[in-house]
Amino acid sequence: MIDDRSGADLAREALRAAQRAAAAKGRRPGQVMPGNWRRKGAGRRRRGWSGAGPDERDPQQLGRLAARMAMERGWNERLTSAAVFGRWAELVGAEVAEHATPVQLRDGELTVAASSTAWATQLRLLQRQLLGKIAAGLGPNVVRRLKVQGPTTPSWRKGPRHAPGRGPRDTYG
Repeated sequence: MIDDRSGADLAREALRAAQRAAAAKGRRPGQVMPGNWRRKGAGRRRRGWSGAGPDERDPQQLGRLAARMAMERGWNERLTSAAVFGRWAELVGAEVAEHATPVQLRDGELTVAASSTAWATQLRLLQRQLLGKIAAGLGPNVVRRLKVQGPTTPSWRKGPRHAPGRGPRDTYG
């Protein structure tokens, strides 16, 4: 014998039968039973599952996570100075990088040591262009000032105390 009822009709009939059975046991519709997994507010999203929309528990891009971690821990200044030191030749060009090396980046001021006094003068003249190249490569306000140092002579002073005079030259004989 073939049943002419549709699936929706069968589902309605099954629901009515379940409601009658619950009423026979003294239960009302929507009543929460002890030990039942459904609790008050069961329409809310469960804790262990992420919905279709974006969520903080969704997979994140590694670069975004690293940037957020660096920001939270206060590493941005150190990472920026590492980028200046690591990409120095790329930022300023091979010829300038051959004769000048970055020494320190503190509070937006980059200290650069030149290989000769002529190159120190040249770097001072190129200061605006170098700052522009660094800003184009790393972003604005990473390096705001450039301090150029010429070559230094070796110091004969050793230790915190010294005697006045000519130094070791007067013992040569």
